[in-house]
Parts: sequence; C-alpha cells; structure tokens
Amino acid sequence: MKATSVFCACLFLLSACTGLFGHDNRKGVSSSLVDFLYPYGDEPPKPAQTVPALELPIKVGLAFVPSRTSAGALTEAERIGLLNKVREHFSGRDFIAEIQVIPEAYMRSGEGFQTMEQVARLYDLDVMALVSYDQVAHTAERSSSFLYWTIVGAYVIEGNKNDVNTFVDTAVFDVPTRKLLFRAPGVSEIKSTSTLVGVESDMRAGQQKGFDEAMADMTVNLDKELDAFKDRIRRDQSVRVTHSSGYSGGGGGAGGPASLAALLVLVGMRRRMS
Repeated sequence: MKATSVFCACLFLLSACTGLFGHDNRKGVSSSLVDFLYPYGDEPPKPAQTVPALELPIKVGLAFVPSRTSAGALTEAERIGLLNKVREHFSGRDFIAEIQVIPEAYMRSGEGFQTMEQVARLYDLDVMALVSYDQVAHTAERSSSFLYWTIVGAYVIEGNKNDVNTFVDTAVFDVPTRKLLFRAPGVSEIKSTSTLVGVESDMRAGQQKGFDEAMADMTVNLDKELDAFKDRIRRDQSVRVTHSSGYSGGGGGAGGPASLAALLVLVGMRRRMS
C-alpha cells in the first residue's frame, strides 16, 4: 500500500512537471504602413494629378515604420544596423546624392504624411523609403520530446520546434507629392529545434536572423524594382526627371542635359569617322 502511494505521488509530480515545462507559445511584432500614414482610419485620398519631379541626384531617407507597441524583436541599434546595410548597398549610385538613416525616435514624433514630411524637411530629403514589418515567432513542444533531468534543471531533448516567419516591405515615396514610386518586399522563414532551457535564446536568435534575412531579400528585390522603375518612367513619363547643375550621371530618366550632350558628341564622332 505504501509503495503504491509513493508510485502514484511520483506519477503526479512527473505529470505536473511536464505540464509546467510543456508549452505552445506564439508571439508577434509588427508595424503597419497604412496605420502610420492613415492613423485615424481615413481612406487614402485619390491620387493627385501632380507628376512627381525628381532632380538628380536625389537625397533619400530610410526608416522603419514604428510599431504601436514599445516591445519589439529588435533594439534600436539593431534596426539602425539593418538600415545601414541597405544604405551601403545603394551608396555610390550616381543618381543618389546621399542616404540618411532616420532613428525611430523621429518617426515616433507623430503620425501621418505630416510626420514623414517633417522628417524630410529636417534632413533635406527628396524621397522617403519606409520599411514596415510583420514577424511571428512560434514555439511548440513536439510529441517526440522527453524530459532529461540534471542537477541544473530539466532539459527537453529535441523537443521544441521553433518557427520564425518574417515579412518586410519597403515603400518609396516622393515627399512633395506623397506619391508611392515603387515598393519591394522581403521574406524569411526559419525553423529550428532547441532544448527547453534554450528556447528563449534560440527564439531570440531566430528573430534577429529572420529580420536579417528578410532585409537582405528585400534589398535584392528593391534593386530589381528600382531598375523596373527607371524603365517604366522612360516609357510612360509618370515621373519627370531633371538634373541639378553639375550632375553627369545616367539617372534613369527620359533624357536630360547630360544624356543629350553625350548623344551629340557621339553623333559628331560618327560623322567625323564617316
């Protein structure tokens, strides 16, 4: 009888411990471009008939759209680091004068296009690239898991399946007209397993890696969309491109002083050779 009681007590304690350590947890962080630009649920206005005018080289601002919650998967330093990687990728393009990485504190000063315009005036920017994101981290105990007891606590051996799905989207706006010029997405999906004790650190590493991969994917897509944008405005003249004094780059517009001068030189050379 006594042995039976001890056995039942052990079973109860074991089931209580496994229930304590077993979990199915899902958490997410996100920022919404629509909520930021239209904070009061207003419907976006009809597109203005004004044609955006870009004077090359342009000055670009790069910023994360702030989340409505203070908690996030990334610190401010980590967000700045990710934006700096994007800036480094596009720095040196002849049609870009400079790229300014905007701290989130400036974006949190208000909401709507007015905030974007205030930041643009502060940094003397022509174009704003706003990065929104949505990340869901999920961890669940797998059926194949089992407890391994040590002197420092319980470990779940290959027991927790961790999934981190990350989506980022960069929307590039002409500041004066508020028109969306083009956009580019980036995605990442990370799967891993961990011990019970290592769940938090593993999920944290997965969240950081997810943002890093999604931003890298977005950067590649942004490069492609930029080339498509330059081809499009050559065809439909939806954006008027001019050149500032002394600018000699290609620019991607529908012709300008520099390209016209190069064409005249080429024609002259061909005539002399014929």
